[in-house]
Amino acid sequence: MDHCVFIQSNHRQSLGAVVAEYALRRNSRHNEKFDIRPMNAADFPSLQSREGQLYRRSGEWRPWVNDDLQSFTPLRFAPPELMNYRGRALVIDPDVFAVGDVWDLLSRDMGGKAILCRPKSGNKGRRGAFASSVMLLDCEKLRHWNLERDFAALFSGARDYMDWISLRLEDRASIGPLEDVWNDFDHLTAETKMLHNTKRWTQPWKTGLKVDFRPADSFRLFPPRHWLRRARRALFGDYRFAGSYRQHPDPAQERFFFGLLRECMDRNVVDAARLRDEIARHHLRPDAFEVLARTAT
Repeated sequence: MDHCVFIQSNHRQSLGAVVAEYALRRNSRHNEKFDIRPMNAADFPSLQSREGQLYRRSGEWRPWVNDDLQSFTPLRFAPPELMNYRGRALVIDPDVFAVGDVWDLLSRDMGGKAILCRPKSGNKGRRGAFASSVMLLDCEKLRHWNLERDFAALFSGARDYMDWISLRLEDRASIGPLEDVWNDFDHLTAETKMLHNTKRWTQPWKTGLKVDFRPADSFRLFPPRHWLRRARRALFGDYRFAGSYRQHPDPAQERFFFGLLRECMDRNVVDAARLRDEIARHHLRPDAFEVLARTAT
């Protein structure tokens, strides 16, 4: 098909990807017009073979860890090649859940741009960084994207991960604006088209679990917690004593996710055994069945 949605994931976020795919299909009136293709990091040898090797990120060198919560992020740059540089692709993170009809986005006029996406929030956005977590792509215009080659460049130091992932290496003239409602950062209103539970600390399906991601560094002197975080990592590694996932501040977003998950169970998209396995692997909060029981679909 000429239109495809790609959902990135890894073993830690595979349940989110299943719910994301279900939400896309559930809320579209045009399912016959587009494909959905999950992309699991485990299926990409170019990522798996780099375990433990040092790559450049924010000017520093750190080891690549396939077991990290977000080890799938390089896959954002795979869809044009997977589409043979033809057609239209939408790539989303596994914690992005459709509220509206994704066909309204897939079928829009891109105005000659290669990429449509929204700016990052806060200081990163003001410094020109884009959110590549949701991108509409004209694949023919992105023939310079090659995942294996570009990922390898991180390890040679030829490129920096943050420049790559924030689209700072792209021609700005090739990037067009995407309305915030199509990548709504932990913000759910009547206008939201796709909800993105982007704040990892409060992802609703992980509340209470031990943190399995490396919190972002800030190089400011204050607050001092950033220096304490760096000292903890130096002494104990990236994840030990990193803390736990917190309750999402918006109860409606917890209800939204678990309402989708409950529908997935009712329609045999996932079963109780799958959820018990995710809980055993510490990928799903231990009280998930209790939350499901009190969540109305």
